[in-house]
Amino acid sequence: MTKVNCLNPISKLGTDLFSDNYEMTDDFAQADVALVRSAAMHDLDLPESLMAVARAGAGVNNIPLDKCAEKGIVVFNTPGANANGVKELVLCGMLLASRDIIGGNKWVSDNNEDENINKTMEKAKKNFAGNEIKGKKLGVIGLGAIGRLVANMAVSLGMEVYGTDPYLSVESALSLKRAVNLVNTREEIFKTCDFITVHTPLLDDTKEMINKDTIAMMKDGVVVLNFARDLLVCDDDMAEALKSGKVKKYVTDFPNAKTANMDGVIATPHLGASTEESEDNCAVMAVNEIMDFVENGNITNSVNYPAATLGLCDKTARITICHKNVPNMIGQLTSVVAGENINVADMVDKSRGDFAYAIIDLDHPVTDALIEKLNAVEGVIKVRIVK
Repeated sequence: MTKVNCLNPISKLGTDLFSDNYEMTDDFAQADVALVRSAAMHDLDLPESLMAVARAGAGVNNIPLDKCAEKGIVVFNTPGANANGVKELVLCGMLLASRDIIGGNKWVSDNNEDENINKTMEKAKKNFAGNEIKGKKLGVIGLGAIGRLVANMAVSLGMEVYGTDPYLSVESALSLKRAVNLVNTREEIFKTCDFITVHTPLLDDTKEMINKDTIAMMKDGVVVLNFARDLLVCDDDMAEALKSGKVKKYVTDFPNAKTANMDGVIATPHLGASTEESEDNCAVMAVNEIMDFVENGNITNSVNYPAATLGLCDKTARITICHKNVPNMIGQLTSVVAGENINVADMVDKSRGDFAYAIIDLDHPVTDALIEKLNAVEGVIKVRIVK
């Protein structure tokens, strides 16, 4: 029986997928696998029984990835499961920045005791006039699961869309509408677009990519939207750009002590994935990843171990091995198996940084001696019998 612990409330649409071979437990110390959303795991003692952690969401800053990898604990996330929720909030952000909806709503609230508000509003409304987004140029930096949905949505709304992504996958490229103009560099977007939205991970190359130098390239009155990562934008440089009018509005889902007090900022409290549908989608995806790992040993969407799969476990036996990414490891593992007079029916071994993962299908039942000898190989972290 595989014991499952939920460190946060997880949608029942996901947890109800677990079969009778799984048992929910409130005791993390007894868990074989764990599901988590925002709970901080860095200071938790990781039980020896723990095989995997699935984050019902994309960000994994709350999980000690290296510590988990060192203990052979595979960490999963759910990229794209909340993409539509974020896409719709980006549209909301563009509309809020284009039309002074917030100001107009506040005026109504401030004048709610005016018996003639239906008349006085006709004079007041000119103070909240804005612009339509149709025909405007939108630049999308990062065309992954969210960025490509934003780009396609904007095309449907009549915007002229430009996109760039140095790591554009074939899947993403094929899913983009033909009207999306692909450009090679971010600089082309900075110089061209009326709206700029960022959808990239936080890397050395993207940290504070919106700064005084890149803002200087932009059109006067540009709108910048950030529903990806807080540190993609330099707050101090953005403050100066808003004060000068170079940037009309900065829309962010990541308010902090600086941006929450800036004029010209429209901020939401990290609401991108805060929809029932996103939470359901993330839970379902996380549970399916966990079950495929537990029952077949396959890894999909891990953030600390490589993707590896041999499909359904239909051979006599299957073992998985988390190990260090060092030379001659595959040779050592197969030599140990051969030394027990066991035939390898199929095998895959993938690496990611300092760590690697092997799945080995066998035509003979697994023996205790085999597991003992595999665990004795230098660099092996964890051996698991799947079947």
